[in-house]
Amino acid sequence: MLANLKSFGVLGLEVFTVNVETDLSNSMPCFDLVGLPDTSIKESRDRVRSALKNSGFTFPVKRIVVNLAPADVKKAGSVYDLPILISILKASDQLDINLDNSAFIGELSLSGEVKPVNGVLSMAVMAQKNGVKNFYLPKDNIAEGAVVKGISVFGISSVTELLDHLTKRKVLHPAKRTIAMSENQDDCLCDYSQVCGQFQSKRALEIAAAGGHNVILIGPPGSGKSMLARRLPSILPNMTFEESIETTKIHSVAGILSKKSALVKVRPFRSPHHTISTAGLAGGGTIPKPGEISLSHNGVLFLDELPEFPRASMEVLRQPVEDKKVVISRVQGTFSYPCSVMLVGAMNPCPCGYFSHPTRFCTCSSKSVANYLSKVSGPLLDRFDIHIEVPSIKFEDLSQMKPAESSAQIKKRVNKARETQNKRYKNTSITCNANISSGFSKKFCIMTPFAKNIIKKAFEKLDLSARAYDKVLKVARTIADLDAKDVIDDKHILEAVQYRNLDKKYWFRQRTTAK
Repeated sequence: MLANLKSFGVLGLEVFTVNVETDLSNSMPCFDLVGLPDTSIKESRDRVRSALKNSGFTFPVKRIVVNLAPADVKKAGSVYDLPILISILKASDQLDINLDNSAFIGELSLSGEVKPVNGVLSMAVMAQKNGVKNFYLPKDNIAEGAVVKGISVFGISSVTELLDHLTKRKVLHPAKRTIAMSENQDDCLCDYSQVCGQFQSKRALEIAAAGGHNVILIGPPGSGKSMLARRLPSILPNMTFEESIETTKIHSVAGILSKKSALVKVRPFRSPHHTISTAGLAGGGTIPKPGEISLSHNGVLFLDELPEFPRASMEVLRQPVEDKKVVISRVQGTFSYPCSVMLVGAMNPCPCGYFSHPTRFCTCSSKSVANYLSKVSGPLLDRFDIHIEVPSIKFEDLSQMKPAESSAQIKKRVNKARETQNKRYKNTSITCNANISSGFSKKFCIMTPFAKNIIKKAFEKLDLSARAYDKVLKVARTIADLDAKDVIDDKHILEAVQYRNLDKKYWFRQRTTAK
């Protein structure tokens, strides 16, 4: 007898429908799985056999052929255990019920327990699009699946519980949809009120948050570079529901979504160690998975001690930072992962960290300083819109009793600037000033004649690249937004030029003068 059930598979971030077809025939007893299954799927034969037996059912002593259609797409993971078991019960007449409007996913233990799987949110969205009415999934994934409207989601803890529901011996209730976005998403984040001094650095990070700009911080050890960077999410605008869905899909596929929350509601902050591989940073693998830059989507990717990262790992970021997506090519296809992130880097000015320090003596030679700085290539530095020089903290700043400005106060100004940008870029693909394409620069970055003259002089004197010029213009646009000005003035350009320290000081001077 033939049985057919619906399930789903994931390739990259793309979800496809899988028809689990099971045929039983009176021939030499065997259990065959076809349809390009990987090793984990082939091993499901033993899991399904044991789960059936330990749940009180009979495993058919017949020739069993299970086909996972479409047969030309590679299948991976343990997500098909549950639908294979249910299809065998239907094909062997141990379960007589219409399941045409139902879909199943879940890994099985030998005892019949249903274990969680990855990528549930994307599968639930596809199930709703395909007209599935009832979606059965592991109980640990129920909050994630219940995000989608227009579909009944049932959390299953065991095979026995599922079959009791299907046969109406003990009916389960579908999960309730509770996904309200929090008004205050910053309770668990650090606050800028805890940072003493560093007013210029905090001002630069406020500009970066308001315009979505990439930032690099340069300063001696202990000046607070990491402390400043880790508090950046506390002043970023709250995530919209659409951004939350996008980020949650990536985290779900990667298997790092918290069981306590159905959605990622706080902007991600990822800080990988400098020993990370290229695949770990950009994504990849035999079965491609998102890397750190995609896991930071709609959030912050912080690279501390930037020159210590392998050159290949740093250079692989160049195109994704510009294109806002990572494209990975493999034999089975091409996979694209979104990566709209704020890239934040931190580095010392020299190997010992004390070059140009007012009180500490630098032990590095001129050559070692140049070699250290050259570890970060010019093209990668051009991708950073804002260069911040973070000086050592003075005793007066550390000992002051008056609390510094809080993240909530800074965030109000950031939100106001973002609202201005949302109105300006309505009906376009631009989301913030950092994403203005060169074709729209003349339209949206209007300058006064005096401002044009200043940026011309800066371009010539600092020998800026075309990309650096573009970055200065975008940063000036953000400064003007914070100042509630429609036209970029000379003071906006002057401040934006000040945030190109690596163009005018470290990067340029260390190659032209000896220490």
